[in-house]
Amino acid sequence: MAKQNERDFLEELLITPSPTGYEKEGVKVWKKYVEQFADEVVTDAYGSAAAKINMSGDVATVMLEAHCDEIGMVVQHITEQGFIYINKLGGSDSTIARAKKVFIHNKRGRVVGVTGNTAIHLQDKKNGGGKEPAWKDIYVDIGVSSKEEALELVQIGDPITYATDTEFLNDDMLSARALDNRIGGYVIAEAMRKIRERKKDLKVNVIALNSVQEEVGGFGARMMSYRFMPDVALVTDVTHATDTPGIDQKEHGTVELGKGPTVQHGGANHPKVVEFIEEVCKNNEIEIQHEATSVRTGTDTDSIFYQQTGIPSALLSTPLRYMHSPVEIVSLKDVNTLIDIMVESVMAMRPDQTFGVFED
Repeated sequence: MAKQNERDFLEELLITPSPTGYEKEGVKVWKKYVEQFADEVVTDAYGSAAAKINMSGDVATVMLEAHCDEIGMVVQHITEQGFIYINKLGGSDSTIARAKKVFIHNKRGRVVGVTGNTAIHLQDKKNGGGKEPAWKDIYVDIGVSSKEEALELVQIGDPITYATDTEFLNDDMLSARALDNRIGGYVIAEAMRKIRERKKDLKVNVIALNSVQEEVGGFGARMMSYRFMPDVALVTDVTHATDTPGIDQKEHGTVELGKGPTVQHGGANHPKVVEFIEEVCKNNEIEIQHEATSVRTGTDTDSIFYQQTGIPSALLSTPLRYMHSPVEIVSLKDVNTLIDIMVESVMAMRPDQTFGVFED
């Protein structure tokens, strides 16, 4: 069987639906790709997958982690007329939910629908017409006329995703649904592929973990990091690019698209791991940006670092515009730089690598 190339893998990963709690199809795509170069790939009961490059039981283990799930919606109620009322999965934004084409994913495939939007001519402005909708007010029209017809196509609990294409705006800018955080799954897979090519110089064991259910609490990462207890974890997710109009950088910090991945400081980010990454970037002339953690990182890092006796962890993020929307944008330059940071950080680790706050 011919090997799948990186571009095809990225595009397949992005278009394959993987709503939080319903990640199986997306994980299958990731798992099939990494099986080409991993020593082994294991899964757990809820569907997280981990690819391993094994060196020795006597050396340190580093884990590269990204979540595989995306936000979405779910079928909650079907009216007698066949209209489908929905609720959110994860942090979906109701303000952009109307007048969209959607896919409802059932056990046989998918059903096409549109989220209803009353024409501006018919909106009752005095009673809330045109204002931000609540999720309880949003429904999907699948072109049927009764509940019975609808139930032949969908059922309560079927997940829903927006029907949007992957678009390359130019040679560098990529727009897609679910770049949060399918792009992270791509990063850790490509990092593992490149590490495998340099295995003769590798001194540590490596695990790449693609975790489920980050968008609702980081549960997949909790399960698998407790199971593996690596010596260090390099977590990757997306972060808000704050370089578009209307964003207060004094409040949200300065992160620009195309200026490199971010390294986060504070909170779950272990200072010695952060220092190690900064040194690797300096030695390899890799451009990075910096972010400060206030309370939580808002990523799987928060689920990983405190397991058992603690896993020294650090968060590396891809700047992203328009997070939690169907038109998220990343710079491929940032993505490729992040892969390089992951690879060079792993290759720089010693067999006896440890990270302690009081280590010299």
